Amino acid sequence: MGDGSGVRLPGGRWRLWEQFALRGPGFPAAGVLRLAPRGLAEAADKFVREDAPDGEPGGPEWAGFAGLFAEAAVETAHDLQDIARTPAFREAVAWQNRPVLSSGVAPFLAWTPTAAGRTSMPRQREELVAHYWQRFCVKNDTIGFFGPVGWGRWDLGEAGVGVDPGEGLLASTEVYFAGWAVDALAARIDADPALREWVAPRRVPFVRVSGPEVTVPGRPARSLAPEEAAVLGLCDGVRPARDIGAALPGVDVPAVLAGLVARRWVVWKLEVPAGAHPERSLRAWLERVGDAPARRRWLDVLDALERGRDRVRAAAGADGVTAALAELEGEFAALTETAAVREKAAGTAPCRAVVYADCRRAATVRAGRAVHGALAPLRPLLTSARWLTAHLAEAVAAEARTVYARLAAEGPVDLASFWFACMPVLHGTARARADALQREFRDRWASVLAVPPGARRVHRSLDDVAGPVEERFGVAPGTGAGWTAARYASPDVMVAATGADAVERGDFQLVLGELHLAANTLGASLFVHQHPDPGELVRLTDRDHPRPRLMPLLPKEHRSRLSARTRHALVRPDDYHVALVDLTSGAGRPRTVLSADVSVTERDGELVVVLPDGAEFPAVDVFAHVLTTLAMDLFQVLPEEEHTPRVTVDRLVVARETWRLPGPDLDFAQEKDEARRFVRARRWRARRGLPRFVFVVLPTEPRPFYVDFDSPVYVNILAKAVRRMARREPDGRVVVTEMLPTPEQAWLVDDLGRAYTSELRFVAVEEEE
Repeated sequence: MGDGSGVRLPGGRWRLWEQFALRGPGFPAAGVLRLAPRGLAEAADKFVREDAPDGEPGGPEWAGFAGLFAEAAVETAHDLQDIARTPAFREAVAWQNRPVLSSGVAPFLAWTPTAAGRTSMPRQREELVAHYWQRFCVKNDTIGFFGPVGWGRWDLGEAGVGVDPGEGLLASTEVYFAGWAVDALAARIDADPALREWVAPRRVPFVRVSGPEVTVPGRPARSLAPEEAAVLGLCDGVRPARDIGAALPGVDVPAVLAGLVARRWVVWKLEVPAGAHPERSLRAWLERVGDAPARRRWLDVLDALERGRDRVRAAAGADGVTAALAELEGEFAALTETAAVREKAAGTAPCRAVVYADCRRAATVRAGRAVHGALAPLRPLLTSARWLTAHLAEAVAAEARTVYARLAAEGPVDLASFWFACMPVLHGTARARADALQREFRDRWASVLAVPPGARRVHRSLDDVAGPVEERFGVAPGTGAGWTAARYASPDVMVAATGADAVERGDFQLVLGELHLAANTLGASLFVHQHPDPGELVRLTDRDHPRPRLMPLLPKEHRSRLSARTRHALVRPDDYHVALVDLTSGAGRPRTVLSADVSVTERDGELVVVLPDGAEFPAVDVFAHVLTTLAMDLFQVLPEEEHTPRVTVDRLVVARETWRLPGPDLDFAQEKDEARRFVRARRWRARRGLPRFVFVVLPTEPRPFYVDFDSPVYVNILAKAVRRMARREPDGRVVVTEMLPTPEQAWLVDDLGRAYTSELRFVAVEEEE
């Protein structure tokens, strides 16, 4: 265990949180191996040998194999039906995509598998079940009970890794309302004329008021009539419209507010702050409403929806979950006059249902001395990451100083005007600079690693890379990481071992998955609210940041990277929120400031923002989310070539072997006969030197998926995905990465001894000077 100051990486300034997340699926890894028929791959490889003819297989030997393949296909169909009947599988699908149970799973289970009966539709349903199965068994997702959040701690008294399996799979389950669903109810409440006067109007964050004038960035100042100035001055988002009216007798406050809303200077609608429990904020607002009948009417609606959510939480099994979800969705649609499922859209986060579930895993782990020692190569990786963030921040800051100088020549600069004037930088030149930095980053790492042409495996010692990394990625003394959040990095690390005892013996390897730059990803709501003691995570944050932070307020959601589940939740009362455009934390939160009320100035050549209470912060922190978004995909130590090798530093695999291939290279995908497709896929795999287990990414698929080249059903899924890409994006590339650890290298066990794939998500923080 740490001594209160964290667990330090050897030889550097990086400290690891004592707590780390344990990510892994909710089904044992061995489940996917059921879909690789015993002996079929070996039989197919008779036609893959170097001395096998290049033409199409034929003759008696082929007829025998074709018969064996047909028998194996029927056996696999029965195995998939057994999987599809499993209550836990059906419940997982019910949460993931409930209509699939009736449209795909039910007819698949009603079908009797035969070789002749495996026509197009049954095969599609086989692949549907197999596709869900691979996600539930070998994808280290974090969602629902098929991806529960687990936790672990450092314990340097432990030799390797220790597992306390707990009891069952889950320690706890919670069901949450999706933010968009509570917003839909708030919109219905807002439309009730009886409640209008109880809604508090607020000034738009970028609207600046100076005496009798209003200024919006990029537009000339506008004069306010006396009654407008009086009303606008009271629009703080806390004071209801009725109280504004009481404070201004003789003023037609609703009419003035309507005019201010039309000018887009004021927002006057019921808004629910972003958070894991938006219904609680809505309830608190309703309970402050003085109109008892109206208050009771809408509290009854909210009560009904919360009872529906509670029924979902209490439901057991697929049928119970399906019925409870259907009942809740029916009530929601009737009570809110809103569809209970959102359509997919580019601008919305993944949660499309009214409610979602997150769970905490029963198993906990301890990481000991062997894992700590094997993590030493993280230090040069983090040193190079610091180079990336520092240079990215400086590039943006240099452009921002030019913007500031232009604005300052005309007078005092407020943050709202500065922010909008920097938009071309943040969404134009910053992206170009980030791309250029990534190319330079890879070039510098290429000189460190010196990968020989055509290499499949590259091994370097820490001593080999530490010095060159310091030379190529060292920054000037006193240079910071770039912005406050850039002091963090969150590496995903997998332990490749056949069991916990193998780690203790030293028979293991660590594998770096993703390295999340400039972010403490354990601060995301989905982790914080599944921790047994969230206060402990707050205390760790206090140690990292003994002073208040400035944190820009973000929209409630945006695509896959921003939602209620991923929103940063480790915000302390002393931290400041600055509303640039969106005010999503609630207007009444202390230390929430509007961008128009913040000034920007220069101190010793650096830009700072000055808050209304006099607090000062580096202006670069205002760009924190944009910079982190730019930085998060930049870390690549190898170029994006057709083939890149596995690179290992001491015991840590820092890059897995990867192939980036055009669709036509996977020539087996167009083969119509399943048996021939399987043989051709294995021939292609042998020619390319691919391992048995891989993960595949295509530009036309929503997420990576697992492929086992010993399994015809997973070969079929790959082939179909390649054909889709050929139709939709013919110039796209198929990215194939070795699966490491493999399904057999799973050390995390439950109380029944079943093994699961997993990864450890650490938080590394650079010590301040």
